[in-house]
Amino acid sequence: MNTTQTIEKMQQMRLLGMADFYKEIVENNLFRESTLDEILGMLIDREWDERRNRKMRTLLKSANFKTMVDTKNILYSSERNLTRNTYERLMSLQFLYNNENIIITGSTGVGKSYLAQVLGTLACRQLHKVIYINCGVLFEKIRIAKVEGSYLNLLKKMERTDLLIIDDFGIHEFNNEVRTAFLDIIEMRYDQSSSIVCSQLPVSKWYDTIGEPTIADAILDRIVNSSHRLDLKGKSLRTLETKE
Repeated sequence: MNTTQTIEKMQQMRLLGMADFYKEIVENNLFRESTLDEILGMLIDREWDERRNRKMRTLLKSANFKTMVDTKNILYSSERNLTRNTYERLMSLQFLYNNENIIITGSTGVGKSYLAQVLGTLACRQLHKVIYINCGVLFEKIRIAKVEGSYLNLLKKMERTDLLIIDDFGIHEFNNEVRTAFLDIIEMRYDQSSSIVCSQLPVSKWYDTIGEPTIADAILDRIVNSSHRLDLKGKSLRTLETKE
Protein backbone atom coordinates (compact mmCIF):
# COMPACT_ATOMS: atom_id res chain seq x y z
CA MET A 1 0.00 0.00 0.00
CA ASN A 2 1.44 3.38 -1.03
CA THR A 3 0.41 5.65 1.84
CA THR A 4 1.61 8.85 0.17
CA GLN A 5 -0.45 8.23 -2.96
CA THR A 6 -3.53 7.40 -0.89
CA ILE A 7 -3.23 10.65 1.06
CA GLU A 8 -2.70 12.64 -2.15
CA LYS A 9 -5.81 11.10 -3.68
CA MET A 10 -7.82 11.99 -0.59
CA GLN A 11 -6.56 15.57 -0.80
CA GLN A 12 -7.40 15.80 -4.50
CA MET A 13 -10.92 14.62 -3.71
CA ARG A 14 -11.09 17.34 -1.02
CA LEU A 15 -11.30 14.73 1.74
CA LEU A 16 -9.01 16.91 3.82
CA GLY A 17 -10.11 15.80 7.27
CA MET A 18 -9.88 12.17 6.27
CA ALA A 19 -6.43 12.71 4.72
CA ASP A 20 -5.05 14.34 7.88
CA PHE A 21 -6.40 11.63 10.14
CA TYR A 22 -5.22 8.84 7.85
CA LYS A 23 -1.74 10.33 8.03
CA GLU A 24 -1.97 10.27 11.84
CA ILE A 25 -3.06 6.63 11.76
CA VAL A 26 -0.10 5.62 9.65
CA GLU A 27 2.46 7.66 11.58
CA ASN A 28 1.27 6.33 14.97
CA ASN A 29 0.61 2.73 13.89
CA LEU A 30 -3.02 2.94 14.97
CA PHE A 31 -3.85 0.06 12.63
CA ARG A 32 -2.66 -2.29 15.37
CA GLU A 33 -4.87 -0.76 18.06
CA SER A 34 -8.21 -0.52 16.24
CA THR A 35 -10.40 -2.72 14.09
CA LEU A 36 -11.10 -1.86 10.46
CA ASP A 37 -14.65 -0.78 11.37
CA GLU A 38 -13.34 1.51 14.10
CA ILE A 39 -10.78 3.10 11.78
CA LEU A 40 -13.37 3.61 9.06
CA GLY A 41 -15.71 5.22 11.57
CA MET A 42 -12.98 7.55 12.84
CA LEU A 43 -12.02 8.54 9.29
CA ILE A 44 -15.62 9.42 8.46
CA ASP A 45 -16.09 11.31 11.74
CA ARG A 46 -12.96 13.37 11.12
CA GLU A 47 -14.07 14.23 7.57
CA TRP A 48 -17.55 15.13 8.84
CA ASP A 49 -16.09 17.46 11.48
CA GLU A 50 -13.68 19.03 9.00
CA ARG A 51 -16.46 19.81 6.51
CA ARG A 52 -18.72 21.18 9.22
CA ASN A 53 -15.96 23.43 10.55
CA ARG A 54 -15.07 24.58 7.05
CA LYS A 55 -18.68 25.51 6.35
CA MET A 56 -18.93 27.28 9.70
CA ARG A 57 -15.84 29.36 8.95
CA THR A 58 -17.28 30.30 5.55
CA LEU A 59 -20.60 31.35 7.11
CA LEU A 60 -18.85 33.45 9.76
CA LYS A 61 -16.82 35.21 7.11
CA SER A 62 -19.73 35.86 4.76
CA ALA A 63 -21.90 37.18 7.62
CA ASN A 64 -19.65 40.25 7.62
CA PHE A 65 -19.67 40.84 11.36
CA LYS A 66 -17.83 44.00 12.35
CA THR A 67 -16.28 42.62 15.54
CA MET A 68 -15.24 39.38 17.19
CA VAL A 69 -17.60 38.50 20.04
CA ASP A 70 -17.45 36.29 23.11
CA THR A 71 -20.36 35.39 25.38
CA LYS A 72 -17.99 35.77 28.35
CA ASN A 73 -17.86 39.52 27.69
CA ILE A 74 -21.61 40.08 28.06
CA LEU A 75 -22.36 42.35 30.99
CA TYR A 76 -25.55 41.33 32.75
CA SER A 77 -27.06 43.80 35.21
CA SER A 78 -30.38 45.25 36.27
CA GLU A 79 -29.01 48.71 35.44
CA ARG A 80 -28.62 47.62 31.81
CA ASN A 81 -32.05 45.97 31.87
CA LEU A 82 -30.35 42.76 30.72
CA THR A 83 -30.67 39.57 32.75
CA ARG A 84 -28.77 36.36 32.13
CA ASN A 85 -31.97 34.31 32.07
CA THR A 86 -33.58 36.50 29.39
CA TYR A 87 -30.60 36.59 27.06
CA GLU A 88 -29.64 32.94 27.47
CA ARG A 89 -33.11 32.01 26.30
CA LEU A 90 -32.36 33.94 23.12
CA MET A 91 -28.96 32.26 22.84
CA SER A 92 -30.74 28.91 22.63
CA LEU A 93 -31.76 30.17 19.15
CA GLN A 94 -35.31 28.93 19.63
CA PHE A 95 -36.49 32.24 18.16
CA LEU A 96 -34.69 31.28 14.95
CA TYR A 97 -36.42 27.91 14.71
CA ASN A 98 -39.76 29.62 15.36
CA ASN A 99 -39.13 32.31 12.69
CA GLU A 100 -39.43 35.05 15.30
CA ASN A 101 -37.72 38.44 15.35
CA ILE A 102 -35.71 40.33 17.96
CA ILE A 103 -35.72 44.08 18.48
CA ILE A 104 -32.82 45.58 20.46
CA THR A 105 -33.17 49.25 21.37
CA GLY A 106 -31.13 51.63 23.50
CA SER A 107 -28.89 54.65 23.30
CA THR A 108 -25.57 54.61 21.51
CA GLY A 109 -22.84 52.44 22.99
CA VAL A 110 -25.00 50.27 25.27
CA GLY A 111 -24.11 47.08 23.41
CA LYS A 112 -26.95 46.55 20.93
CA SER A 113 -24.70 45.56 18.04
CA TYR A 114 -22.58 43.30 20.23
CA LEU A 115 -25.55 41.33 21.53
CA ALA A 116 -26.95 40.99 18.01
CA GLN A 117 -23.61 39.73 16.70
CA VAL A 118 -23.35 37.21 19.53
CA LEU A 119 -26.65 35.69 18.39
CA GLY A 120 -25.52 35.86 14.77
CA THR A 121 -22.25 34.10 15.58
CA LEU A 122 -24.07 31.35 17.46
CA ALA A 123 -26.37 30.91 14.46
CA CYS A 124 -23.38 30.57 12.11
CA ARG A 125 -21.88 27.95 14.42
CA GLN A 126 -25.12 26.01 14.01
CA LEU A 127 -24.66 26.34 10.23
CA HIS A 128 -27.33 28.97 9.65
CA LYS A 129 -26.76 31.62 7.00
CA VAL A 130 -26.49 35.07 8.54
CA ILE A 131 -26.13 38.59 7.13
CA TYR A 132 -25.11 41.48 9.37
CA ILE A 133 -25.62 44.85 7.71
CA ASN A 134 -25.85 48.51 8.68
CA CYS A 135 -29.17 50.03 7.66
CA GLY A 136 -27.45 52.79 5.67
CA VAL A 137 -25.40 50.20 3.76
CA LEU A 138 -28.58 48.24 3.05
CA PHE A 139 -30.26 51.35 1.66
CA GLU A 140 -27.25 52.00 -0.59
CA LYS A 141 -27.28 48.39 -1.81
CA ILE A 142 -30.96 48.80 -2.66
CA ARG A 143 -30.27 51.97 -4.62
CA ILE A 144 -27.38 50.40 -6.57
CA ALA A 145 -29.32 47.18 -7.23
CA LYS A 146 -32.22 49.12 -8.75
CA VAL A 147 -29.87 51.11 -10.97
CA GLU A 148 -27.96 48.01 -12.11
CA GLY A 149 -31.06 45.85 -12.56
CA SER A 150 -30.04 43.35 -9.86
CA TYR A 151 -32.81 44.17 -7.41
CA LEU A 152 -34.49 40.77 -7.67
CA ASN A 153 -31.16 39.08 -6.95
CA LEU A 154 -30.80 41.21 -3.83
CA LEU A 155 -34.28 40.21 -2.68
CA LYS A 156 -33.50 36.52 -3.24
CA LYS A 157 -30.30 36.83 -1.24
CA MET A 158 -32.19 38.39 1.65
CA GLU A 159 -34.94 35.80 1.39
CA ARG A 160 -32.50 32.86 1.55
CA THR A 161 -30.79 34.23 4.68
CA ASP A 162 -31.80 32.44 7.89
CA LEU A 163 -31.00 35.43 10.10
CA LEU A 164 -30.84 39.02 8.88
CA ILE A 165 -29.32 41.51 11.35
CA ILE A 166 -30.06 45.16 10.55
CA ASP A 167 -28.06 47.61 12.64
CA ASP A 168 -28.64 51.35 13.20
CA PHE A 169 -32.25 51.22 12.04
CA GLY A 170 -33.91 54.64 12.00
CA ILE A 171 -30.76 56.74 11.68
CA HIS A 172 -30.88 56.93 7.90
CA GLU A 173 -33.70 58.62 6.03
CA PHE A 174 -36.43 56.57 4.37
CA ASN A 175 -37.41 57.76 0.88
CA ASN A 176 -40.08 56.23 -1.35
CA GLU A 177 -37.61 53.86 -3.02
CA VAL A 178 -36.22 52.60 0.27
CA ARG A 179 -39.63 52.26 1.93
CA THR A 180 -41.05 49.98 -0.74
CA ALA A 181 -37.84 47.95 -0.99
CA PHE A 182 -37.64 47.52 2.78
CA LEU A 183 -41.24 46.32 2.79
CA ASP A 184 -40.40 43.86 -0.01
CA ILE A 185 -37.57 42.39 2.08
CA ILE A 186 -39.62 42.16 5.27
CA GLU A 187 -42.61 40.73 3.39
CA MET A 188 -40.54 37.98 1.73
CA ARG A 189 -39.01 36.98 5.05
CA TYR A 190 -42.19 37.20 7.11
CA ASP A 191 -42.97 33.95 8.94
CA GLN A 192 -40.20 32.23 6.94
CA SER A 193 -37.04 33.37 8.74
CA SER A 194 -35.84 35.66 11.52
CA SER A 195 -34.49 39.19 11.72
CA ILE A 196 -32.76 41.19 14.44
CA VAL A 197 -33.23 44.95 14.29
CA CYS A 198 -31.01 47.25 16.38
CA SER A 199 -32.03 50.87 16.86
CA GLN A 200 -31.29 53.89 18.99
CA LEU A 201 -34.92 54.88 18.54
CA PRO A 202 -37.67 53.35 20.68
CA VAL A 203 -40.19 51.32 18.71
CA SER A 204 -42.83 53.99 19.38
CA LYS A 205 -40.91 56.36 17.03
CA TRP A 206 -40.43 53.91 14.17
CA TYR A 207 -43.78 54.70 12.58
CA ASP A 208 -42.92 58.35 12.03
CA THR A 209 -39.37 57.47 10.97
CA ILE A 210 -40.55 55.18 8.18
CA GLY A 211 -43.21 57.64 7.00
CA GLU A 212 -46.04 56.83 4.55
CA PRO A 213 -48.64 55.37 6.97
CA THR A 214 -49.71 52.39 4.85
CA ILE A 215 -46.17 51.09 4.33
CA ALA A 216 -45.16 51.89 7.91
CA ASP A 217 -48.13 49.88 9.21
CA ALA A 218 -47.22 46.92 7.00
CA ILE A 219 -43.53 46.93 8.01
CA LEU A 220 -44.16 47.28 11.72
CA ASP A 221 -46.90 44.68 11.69
CA ARG A 222 -44.46 42.11 10.28
CA ILE A 223 -41.49 43.03 12.48
CA VAL A 224 -42.91 44.04 15.84
CA ASN A 225 -45.78 41.61 16.42
CA SER A 226 -43.57 38.52 16.26
CA SER A 227 -40.61 39.92 18.15
CA HIS A 228 -38.73 39.52 21.39
CA ARG A 229 -37.58 42.89 22.75
CA LEU A 230 -34.48 44.01 24.57
CA ASP A 231 -34.58 47.63 25.68
CA LEU A 232 -31.09 48.30 26.99
CA LYS A 233 -30.45 51.02 29.55
CA GLY A 234 -27.45 52.59 31.23
CA LYS A 235 -24.35 54.44 30.18
CA SER A 236 -22.29 53.80 27.08
CA LEU A 237 -20.01 50.78 27.50
CA ARG A 238 -17.46 52.54 25.32
CA THR A 239 -17.30 55.40 27.84
CA LEU A 240 -16.85 52.93 30.70
CA GLU A 241 -14.06 51.10 28.84
CA THR A 242 -12.29 54.41 28.17
CA LYS A 243 -12.42 55.36 31.86
CA GLU A 244 -11.07 51.97 32.89
